[in-house]
This record gives sequence, C-alpha cells and structure tokens, in this order.
Amino acid sequence: MRHVEEEFRYYNVGVLMASNLNYPFDLERCGPAVDMALEEVNEKFLAQHRIKLLKVQKSYPSCSGVLAPGLASDMHFVSDVIAFIGPACLFALEPVARLAAYWNTPIITGMGDQPPSEGELSVTSRILGRYNPSNKTDSAGILKDKSKYPTLTRMSYCQCRLKKVFSSIFHQFGWKHIALILDRSDLFSLTVGITGHVRIDDNGDRDADYSILDLDPITGKFEVVGHYNGLNKRYAHVAGKRIHWPGGREGPPPDVPKCGFLDDNPECRDREAYMIVIYGSFALAAFLAFTSTLICVAYKHMKTSADLNNMSWRIRPEEVILEPGRTFGSKLALQKLSDTYGLTSCRESITSNTSLPSAKIYTTVGIYKGSRVAIKKITKKKIDITKKLLWEIKQVRDVTHENTVRFLGACIECPTILVLTEYCCRGSLRDVLENEDIHLDWNFRMSLIYDIVKGMSYLHGCDISFHGKLRSCNCLIDGRFVLKISDFGLTSLSIPVDVIKDTSYFNKMLWVAPELLPLTLVPGNPATQKGDVYSFGIILEEIIVRGGPYEAARRYLEVEEIITRVASRENPPFRPAVSQRDCPEELLDLMERCWNDNPEDRPAFESIRLNLKNIMRGYCENIMDDLLRRMEQYANNLEVLVSEKTEELSQEKRRSEELLYQVLPRPVAQQLMLGEMVQPEQFECVTIYFSDIVGFTSLCANSTPMQVVDFLNELYSTFDRIIGFYDVYKVETIGDAYMVVSGLPERNGDSHTREIGLMALAILDAVRSFTIAHQPDRVLQLRIGIHSGPVCAGVVGQKMPHYCLFGDAVNTASRMESTGQPLKIHVSEAAKQIFDKFGTFNLELRGEVELKGKGFVTTYWLLGCSDSDPRPPTPRVPSTIELDSNNPYPLVFMG
Repeated sequence: MRHVEEEFRYYNVGVLMASNLNYPFDLERCGPAVDMALEEVNEKFLAQHRIKLLKVQKSYPSCSGVLAPGLASDMHFVSDVIAFIGPACLFALEPVARLAAYWNTPIITGMGDQPPSEGELSVTSRILGRYNPSNKTDSAGILKDKSKYPTLTRMSYCQCRLKKVFSSIFHQFGWKHIALILDRSDLFSLTVGITGHVRIDDNGDRDADYSILDLDPITGKFEVVGHYNGLNKRYAHVAGKRIHWPGGREGPPPDVPKCGFLDDNPECRDREAYMIVIYGSFALAAFLAFTSTLICVAYKHMKTSADLNNMSWRIRPEEVILEPGRTFGSKLALQKLSDTYGLTSCRESITSNTSLPSAKIYTTVGIYKGSRVAIKKITKKKIDITKKLLWEIKQVRDVTHENTVRFLGACIECPTILVLTEYCCRGSLRDVLENEDIHLDWNFRMSLIYDIVKGMSYLHGCDISFHGKLRSCNCLIDGRFVLKISDFGLTSLSIPVDVIKDTSYFNKMLWVAPELLPLTLVPGNPATQKGDVYSFGIILEEIIVRGGPYEAARRYLEVEEIITRVASRENPPFRPAVSQRDCPEELLDLMERCWNDNPEDRPAFESIRLNLKNIMRGYCENIMDDLLRRMEQYANNLEVLVSEKTEELSQEKRRSEELLYQVLPRPVAQQLMLGEMVQPEQFECVTIYFSDIVGFTSLCANSTPMQVVDFLNELYSTFDRIIGFYDVYKVETIGDAYMVVSGLPERNGDSHTREIGLMALAILDAVRSFTIAHQPDRVLQLRIGIHSGPVCAGVVGQKMPHYCLFGDAVNTASRMESTGQPLKIHVSEAAKQIFDKFGTFNLELRGEVELKGKGFVTTYWLLGCSDSDPRPPTPRVPSTIELDSNNPYPLVFMG
C-alpha cells in the first residue's frame, strides 16, 4: 500500500517466513532483525527523501509450496508490497519467486541454494516434479536459472562458486590432478549465518568471501590460515600462520601419488600381487552378483507359480448367503446361495428425470464370512481354469489401492458363476449424480474426480495396465464417500458368449473412444490406456452437467446416431456440448483434452493427476476431510455459542443473586444458595431503628393510591441510598413504618449503636429537605425510635422467605418510635449507655416515659454528633438513578 501521510510516502515490504520450525531463518529469529533493519534504513537513508518502509508480516507452519504462494498473493494484491523478504526454505521460495518474477517485484532470501532434507520433501513437491532428489549434478540448485527468477536475490553463499574457491587454492599449491569428494546430502543445513561484506553479482546472488581453516594438532582448534577474496578471486595467505600438513610435512603434498594413479611407476613393487588381489576380488564379486541374480529370478518364478496355483480365491456356493430384494422396513431375509439364486435387487438406482432413459442398476448383495459383499453373475455355461484365467485372477488380487474395489473371490462351479467384490453402500457415481436430494458442491465433485484419477493412475501403473469399461456406473462410492473403480480385469470371465445389441449395449458404447468403436464388439474389448482417458473425459461431462453422457445431444438424437457420428470422426469431432458453468475453466480444458480425437494428444492419467492437483487448489482432495473441516468449524462456532450462553447465564445468575441479596442478608443468602440450612441465631446486643410518618393516615386520605405509592417509593428510595453508607441491614417496610437493624447477621461489637445513630441523623437531615411531590406545601414529619438489646434472628418461610427478628428489644424499639415526637430521635436508656462509650454523641434527657408493658422508663433525645460523618448520604435524585459499580443489577422501584 502506498499512501502519503504528513508529506511522507509509505511503501509496504512483505516479510514471509516459516514459523516455529526451529530453523535459523524462522520468523521468530529473523523478524526482529528485519524490524531493526527497516528502522535503520528509514532513519539513515530514506528520511531525507520523505519515504518510509512499513512491514507486512505473514508466516506459514511448514516448508511447503501450498500455503506460501497464497500468502504472497495476499501481500501483493491486498497490501501492495514493493518487495518480499523470504521465504527461506526451497519449496516455499520457488513458487513465490516465480510469482514475484511475474509481478516484477524484488524478492530477497537468506537461503535458497540448499538441497532439501528428506523431511522437507512434501507430497506437492514430488508431484510437481520440480526437484529430483536423485539428481544432484547441478550445484546451483533449481534457482540457478535467473531467467525464471529474475527478481530473486539470494543472500546466502552459492555452492556454484565453490569450484572457483577450490581452483584458487589448487593453483596456490600447484595441484593439477585433483579428485574432490563432496558430501551434499545435508551440507547447507549446518549453515547458521554468514557475516562480512555483502556484494551482489550480476546474477542477483551474493558474492561471498571464504576463509581457509587449519586444525592445530596441539590446541585442537581451527585457525584461519588463508582467505579467498570473492571480488578479485584470489587466495591470500595469512601472515604468521602456517598449515599443519599430514605427516609433519613442511609443504603441501604432491598431486600425483608416488606410484602414480595407475600404479605404473617402476619404483613401486609387488604390483602383480596387488593386481591378483584386485582381479580375484572382482571375479568373486561378479560370481556372487550372478548367483544372487539367479536366486532372485528363481525365487520370483517360484513365487509367481505359487500365486497362480493358489486357489484360496475359490468360493463354494454354500459359503455365500444372499440378501434377496426387500421393501423398506422389512426384516432382513437371508437365503443360501446353494438353494436358489435370485437376481433381485438390494439397491435400485433412482430414476433420472433427464433425457437419459430410465435405467435400473441391479446389484446383488450377500454375506460372505460375516461381511457384506457385492455379487456379480457371469452369464457363461462353462469356465475352463486356464493359465490365462489364473494370471488374470492373480492380477486383480494384487490390486490394493484405496480407490479400487477389492476382489474377494469367485465361484466357478457351473451353473453358478459369480464374482465377489467389496461392497460400496453409497451406490455408483451415476446414482449420486441422479439423486437430486444430494447436494453436490464443487468440493464434493472435485473429490470424486480426484479419486477417479488416483484409481486409474494406479491401474495403469500395475500389471492390469488398462480398464476398458470405465463408466460412471463402474465408479462406486463407499460409506466414507470415497470413490472406487470397479469391474476391471478378468477379461476371460467378463466377455459374454452371446452379444445382445439392446439399449443397454448402445448406452455402454457412449464411453468408448472413437478409434475403438469400429473394433468393439463387446464394450471393453479391445481396451487401451488412451481409451480410458477418453472415457474419463465423458465422466467429467457427466459430473459437470450432473446428467448422463451426451446430455444435451440425447434431446434430439438417438443413442445409435450419437455413436455413429462419434465413430465417423467428424471435423470438428462430435462431442458432448457443455456450456459455461460455475466449474473451473481449467477443468473444462482438461475435459476437452481428454476426449481429443487424436489418442496421442490425450494426457496420461499421471499427467492428469498433476494438472488436477493445480486445479484443486482451494478444494478438498477428500470429501471426508471437507466434512471433518466443517464439523470442526461447527464445533468452534458451538464453543463460541456456548461461551455466549454461559455468559448470559452468569449474568442472570448474578441478577438473581443480587435480588436475593436485597431481600436477605448476604451471608444468609449465600448459605441458602449453597443448600445449607440457616439456623436461628441469638445476638447478645444489636441496635434497632424504627421510624414512622406522622399524619400518614390524613395524607393518604387526601391522596390517590398512585400518589401514595409514588411518595413512599421516593421517600424510601432516599432512605435506601442513605443506609447503603452504613453497616446496617434493612429488615422491612410496612406501610409508612421503616425498620433497620445493625449488629446482625455479622457482629460488629458496639459499633452497631454508632452506625444506627449516624444513620438516623442522616435520615432526619434528608427528611427536613424532602418535598412531597403532590403536596409540596406540606412539611414531612418523621418519628424515630432507637433501642439496643438482645434478639433472635432467623429465616421464616420457604416461599418468599423473610429474615425476621424476635425478642423484647424489637417491641421496645417500636414503643420508642410510637412515644417519640416529630422530627426527633427517641433513644432508650440501653442505647444511651452505648452512645456514651463513644463520647461524640450529643443526647438530651427527656425524662420518664410510660411504655406499654414496661412502665415508666427514662429516655433521651439524640441531638447530633460532634464528629463529622465521613459518609454523607447521597442527595435525593428523583428523576435519575445511577447504578452502583459494585452492584450492576440493583433492584430499582421507579415512581
């Protein structure tokens, strides 16, 4: 991305490296160095030009050419990078370097010259064939040809220059006869860094300097004794250093042995004995090699004969149990093969609604050795067990590939001639294409196509060599949605005695190549590999249009007419008409090349496999992998959904807890939530507050019920905000009565009286400034009574449980309120004694007052407190309610 910000021009530089591979050029090691380099370049060289370089960083988890090109494309098209730094590994670098050359974008790599280790040879790299591990004659690797990678610069040393280094050394020591043995298996993997000046030659590679090290036999350390300068290509000896030559020599050894390379020096003795030993060894080796070869050939011949004579494939009729045709939901009826053989169907294909005539494919299913098998009946009166038949059976028995149906055995006892193969429960490819209930996306289709190519590539490479009857009905799909090729081989068994040219016969001829149609009497004979490629092209048309072969032509032509036009080899050739669909254009091109009229121009299946590998980029090779990927995505989405629902549940739980905390004391509520029984508890001394509105009855008489409710809600909300600053618990409100207690359920010493006193003074101050909304001229008058004494507290009830106080102290506190005066705080003798302990409360003697059930008692007025209260009550805010940060879900009653 190039943009201008504050008169600077910004350019993106893409950094693309492997991650977490523990390699010298991993992103974790090289990333900070790139950051430092960009910072220094921006400050020292580009700042004066008002240019800054920005880093765009991406990584890939393994050295593979699958992911790196896509990441490089994102950098080029999305981030508009002007240069690439990395990748370092060969298989990621090579495709990115090709893309960079196409985009004319510079690319710099720290490596790029090493042959890959065996662990780095991915399936993709072997399929593409860009590297042959057995061919290591080119020392510069596959990146040597800079006409393909013109924008690539390799910062590591190039092994192609080692010959110049060694030539300079040989010239220095006067050596002309040299044999150099170089271990290149993992040479570059030992390189962890190259220092020194950086010079780039005209080929875009680094021209490095080299040092020659000598092992000091005394210290056991290597020391530099010479340098090779890459600029002037000369060897220079280090002054004061000498080379420790073998055998204590003072100078370099001669380049020619004393006896010569051929041991032809007259000075050498015992040459004849030496030659005898050499020739004798050679003769012995040749004899052993010949003997070993003879033994291997004999063993192979004996093994082949044993395989041909191995009759374990023969199956007796009584060993097979048939599953006769049945309706849906009926019980499985098993019937012995020796009793009867009914060609009834256990799987009937769905009738096509296209132009393809309605056809039903019958597959007989049976049980053999506890496993379900597919049974094919051979219509022949007699079968002779010939060597040719045994060889064909051996060939199909040796076919073991995940995309071919396994041959299990055959029953050749006349008149019952059967072939047993692996059972594929999903039916044939034709069944799947005709079943409109199955959604075929291109992931599914490409997976099926790739399975066909893999199976046919295997068949063409084994002893069978060709198929001959490749059709959509012979491409079966097993329970894991893996497509498997069936009905191959066994030519002696499959050729019928009588050929009936009915509709089924001509339908099968639609897959036969045009050069084979004039020679074909029975579909599948003769057969060639190029003919199989043509049949594959017709299957591609079926998959693309999701219909029968020649889907469009069959609407206006009969099958016989289509076969005649194909066999006549018109110009241009008559082929299925496939309109432009949502399939990849490369797939359409591949289909047309497969049904080319010239067999030599049709690609082989191995070439098709490589081509299809490129077409399938972005698609899953296996439908089960795609299903697992989707299930993983669903599981991830489910985890997010569960997390969200869990958070919502937690919020609702917190709301319920806060509601319970406002109904019951927090310790009591926590006990109830834990399922514990709340035991009643005796408290030796608590302080109880009662208050009542003077003239509340007359106020109600002159107000509507809604006005009374709004008035009490506003008043008690003010009280609730005030008591929140004190260590008290609101017991209840009944009408105009307001009851508060301190000292329970958690004891606080004598502080309960002080807390109630300060709270009562704060409430009294709030009442003096309170205005009744519907009667603003009326002065609100409140009576307050305070008493201290012992009580018993506990939870009463199961529905709407209530935390209640019991004891004489409760009644006394209520009498203190009822015998008090408006806008005054009436205090008992017991509470006054505790107030005096603090020495800060101002109390006035009222005198003796008669209390019901108590007689005359001495009481006091609480006038104030000499200490300033550090917890001032919140002023009354009737219009807005602010939420407490510690209580995000308060219980709020609005008027």
